[in-house]
Amino acid sequence: MFSGKLRHRITIQKPVFTQDQETGAPSPITWQDVYVDLAAEVRPPSARTYGAREMIAANQIQSRIVADVTIRFKNDLTPDMRILHRSTIYNIAGLLPDNNSGLEYLTIPCSSGLNTG
Repeated sequence: MFSGKLRHRITIQKPVFTQDQETGAPSPITWQDVYVDLAAEVRPPSARTYGAREMIAANQIQSRIVADVTIRFKNDLTPDMRILHRSTIYNIAGLLPDNNSGLEYLTIPCSSGLNTG
């Protein structure tokens, strides 16, 4: 992975779940920054990789992959996290390691617009 391709800056956040002390009811989810100002490449996906047929086969009609985010490998990322790039919130749809070593970089297909992350 050439560092020149990682020209965008993103923030990766994880959900934080809390409970109301008085009622024990779950409070709304808050988000905590895990990585701030992380170097990444944010690009639209290729039609060949994420076509409508694959989304229907995966029963993911309600979500649409709108971006692929590539970062250097991080082993503590999970699909319940979200990515912030400029003013857009991206939901992580999966974590795809590189084909060679699996430890150099991650490609993260992302959806957007369905919820707040």
